Amino acid sequence: MARPRTNDDTVKERLVEAATELFATRPLESITVRALAGAAGTATAAVYTLFGSKDALIEEVRTRAVAGLFDALSAAPVTDDPLADLNALAAAYRKWGRAHPHLYTVLFGGVKTFDPSGTAGPRDPIRLLLDAIDRAVAASILTGETKSIALSFWATLHGVVTLELAGALDTAVGEVAFHAAIPAALRGWAPAP
Repeated sequence: MARPRTNDDTVKERLVEAATELFATRPLESITVRALAGAAGTATAAVYTLFGSKDALIEEVRTRAVAGLFDALSAAPVTDDPLADLNALAAAYRKWGRAHPHLYTVLFGGVKTFDPSGTAGPRDPIRLLLDAIDRAVAASILTGETKSIALSFWATLHGVVTLELAGALDTAVGEVAFHAAIPAALRGWAPAP
């Protein structure tokens, strides 16, 4: 009689969930395979059987974070108004970050350096931002290099969301900051009158 498989999709999901929380709340170098397995209620062998290594588990968590953010941003409406689209993307980004604070922290925290100057693939969340900015530049609503505009826009947005997640801004203040900072970031790229 064959032994029942114990390292199945349920264990895999528990490992990803435990890893997400640990990577978001503790320094990466302090997290061992034993700690990951213990937090998921399984043996260390499960990490190796299901992922091959701790690094592969880290990559799985990041992949899910990227996919989740991409899906959230993809749900934002695309209209004929690129500035409205940028505001909708910002709102979707903020909503996702607040709803998934551990994934957000893993995505932009110390697990792996985020490189905003890298090439954006088709399912990269930054691709949607770049497309909206390209349309705004083509319509002469914004002026400048797309990647520079995207970086300043993202830095502003990321700053607000990070401060909110850290508890430095309560909901009301975060709302005010968000609705003031995003338009201000875009105004800096508007053509001179």
